Amino acid sequence: MPERTWQPDYPLDLAGLLAPLRRGKGDPTLRFDPPAGTCWRAATTEGGPATMALRRSSDGTVHATAWGPGAQIMLDGLPALLGAHDDDSGFVAHHPLVAEARRRMPGLRLGTSGRVWDVLLPAVLEQKVTGVEARRSFRELCRRFGTPAPGPAGEMGLRVPPTPDAVRAIPDWEWHRAGVDSARRRALLAAAAVAHRLERAVTLGGSGGRELLRRVPGIGVWTAAEVAQRAWGDPDAVSVGDFHIPSVVGWALVGRPLDDAGMLAVLAPYAPQRQRAVRYVEASGFSRPRFGPRYAAKDYRAI
Repeated sequence: MPERTWQPDYPLDLAGLLAPLRRGKGDPTLRFDPPAGTCWRAATTEGGPATMALRRSSDGTVHATAWGPGAQIMLDGLPALLGAHDDDSGFVAHHPLVAEARRRMPGLRLGTSGRVWDVLLPAVLEQKVTGVEARRSFRELCRRFGTPAPGPAGEMGLRVPPTPDAVRAIPDWEWHRAGVDSARRRALLAAAAVAHRLERAVTLGGSGGRELLRRVPGIGVWTAAEVAQRAWGDPDAVSVGDFHIPSVVGWALVGRPLDDAGMLAVLAPYAPQRQRAVRYVEASGFSRPRFGPRYAAKDYRAI
């Protein structure tokens, strides 16, 4: 049971840094335990499954304990996970809302999971469906085809995401049972077949890493950006094609809704850190006006 302590030299928002890795409150791979002040995370690694428990002491020191074959790999990646490699030098807050968010949240940094597969799986499930649908499918796939998290987290119900091999072995009817349509299933199977090659995207980073991901049929600009934001903390990977983000950015920065082209034009002054600007907009608490009903979730299991 290896352990590690680490002292960041910047304000640390532990929950905020890990929030992008969490797929809803019921995410079976990531759990916050506020009473104990602990965050539990289960993941695949190149060395095998692993669990890591994180807690922060009053002096800011992070204490981490890990279990499983990939325990040491997770501990080695702790600083990067918590934003130690993030570099916001050169970032200029051109809009008052972004400037105020940056002032209020000095601990907002872009973390790096260092692992493509674990963030690619839920990102593909989120393609062109509601968050409710995608999170339900992710939970069901983890519970049926993932494995119990190593260590005490397994007894708490935490699960390691299904490996590429496990995904390739899922029968057709189980995809349907999990509410995953044929397009997303094909994309996941194509990615699983070359998953070991896709991990190189973390080393490439930036546009090169995103282009590598997009060579897989079914992985487009939006999915590649969602993976880049989490796997290597890409500060410029904007989720073009998102149902909500252009409208939120538009209302926040120019007072009207925007399409993708308009959003990119507004964010252009922030290049090469456009995604960082989006994160500040999202973290500011700004809420766009609502003029109609929410998009209704569709249960593919009923088809």
